Amino acid sequence: MATSMENFGTLEYVLDKYSKIWSWKITGQRAVSMISRLVPEAWYGENTDEVIIPDSVESVKQIKLIMDRYPLEILSKSAWQRKIVKTYTPKPVIPPVKYNLNRAKTGEQFRGKLLNFQREGLDFLLKSSGNALLADEMGLGKTVQTLSYVATEKQTFPVLVVAPLVTLNNWEREISKFLKKKSRNGRIIESESPTSTIIRTGKSKELPVTDFYIINYELLYKRLSDLSKLNIRTIVCDEVHNLRSKTTQKYKAVKKLAALPSISYRIGLSGTPIYNRGSEIWPIVDILRPGLLGSFKEFCEYFCYVNEKGKAIVLENKRASLRNELQKHVMLRRKKSDVLKELKDKVRYKEVIDADTDYYLDELGKIWNKLEEEQKDAETAFDKSASYQRAIQSERQIAGIAKVPHVINFVKNIMEIEESVVVFCHHKVIHKLLHTSLEEFSPVTIIGGQSDKTRQEQIDKFQKGESKLMIAGIRAGNVGINLTRAKYVIFAELDWSPAIHRQAEDRLHRIGQKNTVFAYYLIGKGTLDDHVANILVDKSYEIDSIMDETADTYENRDKAELILAQIHDKIKST
Repeated sequence: MATSMENFGTLEYVLDKYSKIWSWKITGQRAVSMISRLVPEAWYGENTDEVIIPDSVESVKQIKLIMDRYPLEILSKSAWQRKIVKTYTPKPVIPPVKYNLNRAKTGEQFRGKLLNFQREGLDFLLKSSGNALLADEMGLGKTVQTLSYVATEKQTFPVLVVAPLVTLNNWEREISKFLKKKSRNGRIIESESPTSTIIRTGKSKELPVTDFYIINYELLYKRLSDLSKLNIRTIVCDEVHNLRSKTTQKYKAVKKLAALPSISYRIGLSGTPIYNRGSEIWPIVDILRPGLLGSFKEFCEYFCYVNEKGKAIVLENKRASLRNELQKHVMLRRKKSDVLKELKDKVRYKEVIDADTDYYLDELGKIWNKLEEEQKDAETAFDKSASYQRAIQSERQIAGIAKVPHVINFVKNIMEIEESVVVFCHHKVIHKLLHTSLEEFSPVTIIGGQSDKTRQEQIDKFQKGESKLMIAGIRAGNVGINLTRAKYVIFAELDWSPAIHRQAEDRLHRIGQKNTVFAYYLIGKGTLDDHVANILVDKSYEIDSIMDETADTYENRDKAELILAQIHDKIKST
């Protein structure tokens, strides 16, 4: 990552000769190549390897973004300092909403005991008339708080639970664990639990009469007409960030169901309701409390700006007011540090390990050549975008492969301390390599495509201590599982979404975890891992500043172009 100033370039504030406008002049072959990709308004200067870019807030941010990674020699220090201060001045802080919650008493249908903060969660749901977003951090028991509400509020049955496929069995188990059966005449039957049906087929047929219907998001639209006949009173959307795009079939199906006259209660659950852009909260709120944030157009006009890709991004100075608006009317958000003083914290480490750079750079060259060919042949913006995404994903895979032998050594060293360890990876090829090379530890596995039964057997084996090592696909193992047995989580590969990483860490860091959780992010030396780690942090700025009160220093931005420019720079500078 360290690049000397001599071979990268200079930055100077100049009066452009032709336009007579004060602009930024950048020199140096590599710097010019990179800035030209990131700032479309750039024009060439008088000399070779020289570029002029307009002096705008956006340009200053792009230059700053590059300089965080590659130091440019600044020839106009005072002008640059002035611009940076102006661009990054902190926005006024709006004091957060203070929840005024009591510790509600659970209804007689509830079995078990809630912690104090969970009873306050129940109070929030009761005060919200069951139309709310429960956005507690993962591991704080959103499922049990929801079930306590269903058992306490009047006339909540039948209940429809829409959830990711991997969590359906978990919902069924929690229902039988925490709820008592209520007979037709209203008598509580201590020894029995409410009836539930897991819907596993998209084929239309009449559904049996039960208290709970549990279905995954992908099947929902196929069973819409069957579900519409059931007189459902409560709809619970688990991992409600699945509904962040209003153009998907699953969103349209939930929207239709939530609007049925029989439905009185709509509850959304997610520790990360916003994945990448703040505007993703609008579709979710529009299901739970239609009209609260106005129409999407009105919401965007007030809270957002549209970036160059046509995506609505919440304005930096509107994030706090959006968070307040959500907390006042629809969202309960508590962090572990607020409510679970006894839960030890997470400690994150960035560990730089060796990687096979010859292989990596050779493969990177092939990716770039293929990308350039595809860009030439691309007929539509969609083709271009798809080709970019393929290049970025391919780079992640070769970075993973380049460091596998060193990841294996790292895991073996951790295993020597006789603790249970979870290793997360992203690609199936890496999963297989890790599994084969770490066979001596008899690892258990979580990977996409497993049956629910196999997956649960693997989790149970790990939680009982029968195996001390779990190798999990980061997107297969990030929801619906509880891995409190482990204290150590190792990310052999990095995913693009910070929310995915947080969910994966929180499989370990939840109620039942008595130890500090140590998360190791393994950075391949000489690869773009380090940039991706920084991007994960940057990308989480906007999310955290809406969901929590994290003050960010600058705006979140889509960084695909920066990654591509860095790939290009890495090839050209070798």
